[in-house]
Amino acid sequence: MATSRADTKVVVVGGGGTMGSSTALHLVRSGYTPSNITVLDTYPIPSAQSAGNDLNKIMGIRLRNKVDLQLSLEARDMWRNDELFKPFFHNTGRLDCEGTENGIASLRRQYQDLLDAGAGLEKSNEWLDSEDAILAKMPLLQRDQIKGWKAIFSKDGGWLAAGKAINAIGEELRRKGVKFGFGGAGSFKRPLFGDDETTCIGVETTDGTKYYADKVVLATGAWSPTLVELEEQCCSKAWVYAMIQLSPKEAAEYKNSPVVYNGDIGFFFEPNEDGVIKVCDEFPGFTRFKQHQPYGANEPKRISVPRSHAKHPTDTYPNTSEKSIRRAISTFLPQFKNKELFNRALCWCADTADAALLICEHPKWKNFILATGDSGHTFKLLPIIGKHVVELIEGNLADDLAHAWRWRPGGDALKSRRAAPAKDLADMPGWRHDDELRRAKL
Repeated sequence: MATSRADTKVVVVGGGGTMGSSTALHLVRSGYTPSNITVLDTYPIPSAQSAGNDLNKIMGIRLRNKVDLQLSLEARDMWRNDELFKPFFHNTGRLDCEGTENGIASLRRQYQDLLDAGAGLEKSNEWLDSEDAILAKMPLLQRDQIKGWKAIFSKDGGWLAAGKAINAIGEELRRKGVKFGFGGAGSFKRPLFGDDETTCIGVETTDGTKYYADKVVLATGAWSPTLVELEEQCCSKAWVYAMIQLSPKEAAEYKNSPVVYNGDIGFFFEPNEDGVIKVCDEFPGFTRFKQHQPYGANEPKRISVPRSHAKHPTDTYPNTSEKSIRRAISTFLPQFKNKELFNRALCWCADTADAALLICEHPKWKNFILATGDSGHTFKLLPIIGKHVVELIEGNLADDLAHAWRWRPGGDALKSRRAAPAKDLADMPGWRHDDELRRAKL
């Protein structure tokens, strides 16, 4: 780099979320002067509209693309050993199940990929070929609900206390002296450019504040394609979840239970310290297409625009999601099927066509770095993904990562690698409750 780390100024937009907070942390750990790092977000860390600000996320090694193995092993090591992160890894194991012919065939391929990886994963992953074997790992499942299921049990998997982990990063950044801008002073409006009109020299936020920097990192998750022109490389989609409250006695029964996942039904986590279980269904996601003009686009275009739950707290999820969440509970937790659901919500992520990240310099704007395209499986990389963003900033990102995360228009981000294209929320009743909010204010 022409400028030393100590003198380089960096602005991280979306720094209250997963990739942004990790980038800010690794800038500090790499020797950048904390007062030269500015973290911007609409909300303080952990950002209220970040997908990573959640009760929990799944941890495990799954090989979706060529760089997954390296990144997963790096992340596993950090969750296990790094003093900042290890309090938030609950190593309860992970049970991936399937019950259909196609699902089981896919699961067998996943298992073989783990065995063939050459990383010792055969020691931590076990094929379960019967209901008895599955019940031996998770005896609280009901036999009549898992007929014909096969599974992979991953003893190095489990769950991550997601929002708490990002909050810990925020506390570390504050201790070190990193600068912050929130609200209108943290909400991206546009890049700022030098005299050549192509070299980025900072950003302007929606309240008119201008921040100048040598490098700008845009790590705004599902909001990224609405903020800058990405040529349809990312499509913002929402997934859903709900929570149930267990009594102390009920929660004690489920303590240390593995994460249980079924590709046709959904997944659930062990109760947290307050006895709350989060349940998710499994489906290709929801979009919310609008006419919208991101910075750099010549005119408004059809883009899936997230709707922030932080700004619209009465939003829940569509009526169809209530049925699928209830189905998941009836399958995994039938004794709780009559319990009241709460915290029904949409969680917004950004899919790419190949489910690989989009981490690269914008081809039209020098020094403007993109770090987005999480595709719903990036939170586990929280401890390490920022290290690789810093490598990109410094021009020494490994060739295989640079290739996987390159600027790559084309492909079908609407479908991505999921079973079907996402459905649009405009066609799905039941999730908007603005009238309730208005009545509450009267």
